[in-house]
Amino acid sequence: MNGFAANTSGSVIAVVLGGTDVALPNNQILNGGITVNGAHDTFTVPVTGSYMISYQVNVTLALLMSTRLLINGTPYTPSIVAPAVSLAEFNNMVIATLTAGSTITHQFFGLLGAATLTGGAAGAALTIVLLS
Repeated sequence: MNGFAANTSGSVIAVVLGGTDVALPNNQILNGGITVNGAHDTFTVPVTGSYMISYQVNVTLALLMSTRLLINGTPYTPSIVAPAVSLAEFNNMVIATLTAGSTITHQFFGLLGAATLTGGAAGAALTIVLLS
């Protein structure tokens, strides 16, 4: 079971302190029952297990914002990238035990501002793989 989705459109995301979800409407490959909501920002896994989840974000201008995954609406601490200096690339990979019906959302958070994703390439991407 695996899933992949990206944002290749160069979207501008208005980031708020508490967090703004990143939509991933492009190149979706959702296998084994993984689903996505209508906003293309929250993915649901159908079975309990250990999952490898990775994300990447590429922006056009380095930012001091942070990125993270939410699991069932709660920040998943090991997934947080909170830079001390501005970054144009954010990447992380975690392994998490999820129950059937768990949701995964990718977010920017921490500072107010606009994040412009790289267009014509993987401005943002999320990969979900069931390990066991």
